[in-house]
Amino acid sequence: MANIKSAKKRILVNRTKAERNKAIRSGVKTAIKKVYAAIATGDKAAATAELSAATKVIEMAGSKGVYHKNNIAHKVSRISKAVNEMA
Repeated sequence: MANIKSAKKRILVNRTKAERNKAIRSGVKTAIKKVYAAIATGDKAAATAELSAATKVIEMAGSKGVYHKNNIAHKVSRISKAVNEMA
């Protein structure tokens, strides 16, 4: 455990930020799973709706600094491709 006051504060701040980032990442994973679930059912309209919702969640996570912009682009591209390749 840290002895210096500023180091103690950094530990607390880092813990708070890690919890926030973890919650945001979890939301992104859930949104992506919903897209793939809609694709599995074969409903193109539902998949498209889930895609737009997931894209918004992913891009908001990027604007908060949780993900790098290239990682955001990769995630959005991957789910978009999956929806577009539906039968």
